[in-house]
Amino acid sequence: MPLYYNLSKVYELSDNDQEFALHIMALFLEEVPVEIKNIKEGIEEKDFTKVYAASHKIKPTLDLLGLFQAYEFNIQIMDWSKSTGQKKEIREIYKELKSLIDHAVKEIKKDFNL
Repeated sequence: MPLYYNLSKVYELSDNDQEFALHIMALFLEEVPVEIKNIKEGIEEKDFTKVYAASHKIKPTLDLLGLFQAYEFNIQIMDWSKSTGQKKEIREIYKELKSLIDHAVKEIKKDFNL
């Protein structure tokens, strides 16, 4: 049983289509780590637009894959980018988000042989 993701929404949406789930997992592995990197770069550069765009792009995927804690951290990052807050306050939230994503990536690669 996966610890870092939950495919119940994926299977519900696709009527238990394994191929569809595999496609979603492949997209997650391809896109989300890139956007996590973009979030980090945006935070470092105080490029709030870049942070918001990257966070917004991964938001539905985090929800779909049941990454609820990561989803909440991502929402906090989106809110931070809209309020143009201080870097110090967001760095810890980013670290938590990245850690959860890294764990999910590792688990998905193992579980789906990707």
